[in-house]
Amino acid sequence: MIKCIIIDDEPLACAMVQEYLKQHDDIEVITQCHNGFDGVKAIQEHEPDLVFLDIQMPKLNGFEMLELLDEVPSVIFTTAFDEYAMKAFDQNAADYLLKPFSQDRFDHAIVKYKNRVPQKGPDQNAIEQMSTQYPLAERVAIKNGNKIHVLPYEDIIVIEADDDYVVVRTKQGAFAKKRTLSYFESSLPSDRFVRVHRGYLINLNHIDRIEQRESQAYTAILSSGQQVPVSRTGMQILRPLLQS
Repeated sequence: MIKCIIIDDEPLACAMVQEYLKQHDDIEVITQCHNGFDGVKAIQEHEPDLVFLDIQMPKLNGFEMLELLDEVPSVIFTTAFDEYAMKAFDQNAADYLLKPFSQDRFDHAIVKYKNRVPQKGPDQNAIEQMSTQYPLAERVAIKNGNKIHVLPYEDIIVIEADDDYVVVRTKQGAFAKKRTLSYFESSLPSDRFVRVHRGYLINLNHIDRIEQRESQAYTAILSSGQQVPVSRTGMQILRPLLQS
C-alpha cells in the first residue's frame, strides 16, 4: 500500500485529489493538511511514500516546506503555476498537476510516479534550484528542533558562512541553516543584500556606517553593533548602492 499525504491550503483542492484517488485502491491517504507548518509535521510523523503538494501557500510555501525536511518523499506538485514554469521541475518531481486538472491527467501522474525508478523525492540541490528560480515570498524559513522560524527579509541583518551551514543573524537572534552563502546570494534580492566579503552577506538597510581601517580595508558597522569586514570588491559593489 502506498501511503500519501495531501497538502493544499484550498480544502476543495484537497477534496478533489481525495476523490480522484478513489480510482486507485493501492494508495492510502494518511492525512491532509491545509498549511505548510502542519505539512512538515505530518511528513515527519507519518513518513509517506508520496505527497501531493501545493506550491503557493501562506505561512510556508511548498518549496520552503521541502527545504525543512531531512528526508523528502516523492512529490507530485499541484499548482496554478503556468506550464512553462513547471517544466523546470519536471526532473525533480514525480509529476506536476496544473489546476484545474482532470481525472485522466491525475491518473497519468500516478502512472508516472509508479514507473519512476527509484521512487524518491527531489534532493536538496534540486529544491535549492527550484526555490531560487521561482522565489515566492520575502522571507526565510528555518527549522530549529521542533520549531519553525519564518524570518522576514527586513529582519535579517547579516548572513555568515559557517562550514556547511550559514548563520542568519536577525533582531530576534541567530539561526543556523544548512545552506551555502552562494545560495542566499543568488536567491535574495541583490538591491537589498550584498556579499561584502567571502564570508558575509549583509542587508543594506542594517548598515549603520562604513569605516575605513587602512588604505584599502573597510568595516561595515551594522545596526546590531556587529562589525563585518568589507573586501575591495565588496566596497566597489556597496559604494553606488549606498549613494543611490
